Amino acid sequence: MKLIEVRTYRLKPGCAERFTTAVKQALPLVQASGMDVVAFGRSDHEEESFFLIRAFDSREQLTAQQDAFYGSTIWREGPRQTLVDCLETYLNTLLWLPQEAVDALRANHRL
Repeated sequence: MKLIEVRTYRLKPGCAERFTTAVKQALPLVQASGMDVVAFGRSDHEEESFFLIRAFDSREQLTAQQDAFYGSTIWREGPRQTLVDCLETYLNTLLWLPQEAVDALRANHRL
């Protein structure tokens, strides 16, 4: 079983292109930090909504990896501000899924 974090982003109007450009810089940094990025993309129902799905072995791993990454200089001096400036709101949801479900998500949303 994997702990899955589904993070959904609602962008300010007109920010989708700028957000997408900044995400192209941010995702390699997230992956290089050791976080398992399962999928990222635009929501199927709204032009200004995106999702990020990451997998963790435990709640403790999620907390440790995110604390280390989001507190790092590479994040704080990198694409962080551009991404934050584009956000209207975001929401995190955590759920446990079997590895097969995570693999299916990954296969259907290639980065």
